[in-house]
Amino acid sequence: MRDGWGLATDGKVVFGSDGTSTLYQIDPESHQVMRMVPVKYQDNDVRYLNELEYINGEVWANAFKTDCIAIISPDSGIVVGWVFLHELRHHSPNSGNMAHDVLNGIAWDEDNHRLFVTGKLWPTLYEIKLRHIEGPPDGSIEQLCPRIIIPGSGNFPLL
Repeated sequence: MRDGWGLATDGKVVFGSDGTSTLYQIDPESHQVMRMVPVKYQDNDVRYLNELEYINGEVWANAFKTDCIAIISPDSGIVVGWVFLHELRHHSPNSGNMAHDVLNGIAWDEDNHRLFVTGKLWPTLYEIKLRHIEGPPDGSIEQLCPRIIIPGSGNFPLL
């Protein structure tokens, strides 16, 4: 891992992100990377993986500087779903620092099955309830989550 952007655990493995399209599986005792899993959506790399949370057998990853969360199979790296939080932006106060005023926090209360999100420079923690929709609302995933889905393979330099 180049940097530590996000960490989560299933109790056996630590999952890590470094802003690329790689999900790292790390031994919690030795801190050694055991496996590097490329994260893909429809055969395209998904980059800028940031904040991570392990929820019901899946790794949820905020895509940096977007209002999108990718739901990832930790075994295959395939994105099996998306959470779109564009509407939440209307409720969050704007700090005036658009470079850092971004969604950047996911927390799962396993005991009570509650999901929370927040952002950098956000003074509020939001409890959200998800609803299933077929396909992304009002546009393609590429439009809703710009710059994170890259055709081809391999990691790309961060912009």
